[in-house]
Amino acid sequence: MFLHTKLENRKEPIRIAFIGCGKFVSMFLAQYNHLDKIQIDSIVDLNTDRAKKNCKNSGIKSSSIDKINFTNSLDDILDRNIEIFIEATGNPIIGTVHAVKIIKNKKNLILVNVEADITCGKYLSDLAKENNVICSMAYGDQPSLILEQIEWARLNGFSVVCAGKGTKYHPTFEYSTPDTVWDYYGLTKERAEIESGMNPKMFNSFLCGDKSAIEMCAVSNAANLKCPENGLTFPPIGVYDIAKKMIPKSDGGLLDFEGQVEVISSIDFDKKNIPNDLRWGVYIVIKAQNEYVKNCFKDYGMVTDKSGNYSAIWRPYHYIGLELAQSIYSIALDNRATGYTKNYNADVASYAKKDLKKGDKLDGEGGFCARGRLVTSEKSKREKILPLGLTDNAILIRDINKDDIIKLDDVDLNLPEDIVKAREYQYNTLK
Repeated sequence: MFLHTKLENRKEPIRIAFIGCGKFVSMFLAQYNHLDKIQIDSIVDLNTDRAKKNCKNSGIKSSSIDKINFTNSLDDILDRNIEIFIEATGNPIIGTVHAVKIIKNKKNLILVNVEADITCGKYLSDLAKENNVICSMAYGDQPSLILEQIEWARLNGFSVVCAGKGTKYHPTFEYSTPDTVWDYYGLTKERAEIESGMNPKMFNSFLCGDKSAIEMCAVSNAANLKCPENGLTFPPIGVYDIAKKMIPKSDGGLLDFEGQVEVISSIDFDKKNIPNDLRWGVYIVIKAQNEYVKNCFKDYGMVTDKSGNYSAIWRPYHYIGLELAQSIYSIALDNRATGYTKNYNADVASYAKKDLKKGDKLDGEGGFCARGRLVTSEKSKREKILPLGLTDNAILIRDINKDDIIKLDDVDLNLPEDIVKAREYQYNTLK
């Protein structure tokens, strides 16, 4: 709270470094000229020329770009005077390796890389505590914004019945690939990739359900909320029906449990837009703990179900990288994360998008081969399921039929030691 007031008393600059300079970071860069006391020390990217171009295209002054240290190796900057590192590669395996290095060097970390967080986040959070540094979710991404609402509710004595976000979902989207993605968005390949620099694989992950599973996995693990019994169901619901529908089945709603995550869709099963959708936003549902609070819901015009027990709050938009400074200031001024992984409740399981053959190389989130579905961590461990975050470059050692779950025993994995250690650590937290 009141970070801007605290910022006025800060004399030293907040020195930061980015690992990866794609769309999310470019959005932050567009705000950089207007941010007080934040100083970019370094940017790590495999293509430093592209990173410099992204800085220029985002509106950073040439004089400011000249002061940034550009490199293609994290190891080159670990000893520099940097207060906060921001991991934004989007690759869960590489991102985890980067995160371990940063944390062991006793530097604070913001994981824009939600993929790494849901694959190894419990391990990374505990490692950060051990090294007396912060490993934070990125404000602006939907998990952090959902957690902000959950924190508000719990601090004020409300029970959180459901938490989630909106998206545009239809069951047929689950089989979309980077080759088909732009048709669903109503864009040409030239318009999307050449003019706007949009990554087809990343944008496909938003469409096919992978990103929704990933982000709800992050919320489940951070807020100790349950997974739906059979994965996310994406009911088409407008904001004024959230309090009526996102409640337990025993009370006339759609939820398997009180206290779970779920994503709602902005289109119905005929692919028609629904009124008052929440495609870009986040929400929570809260429950009145007594009659007096229930009456307050009514007295102050809150949207409720017909019983009056349940109410919903929502935020219609998230501003992604444009809001990242909130995490930076929170760490630097309050020594506080804007969300972090506390539990290992959930995983994102890999399901075959098509018939796969022995020797095929899987290609990760948003790709051609596998799609993600939210499952409990107990199921993931018990059935030896291959997490979606470990599918990139995994080699199949047997045939897999379309829609079948992919197991760890079905693939040849050549994982870095840090990943093996992190996954074993998380499995061992389960009773």
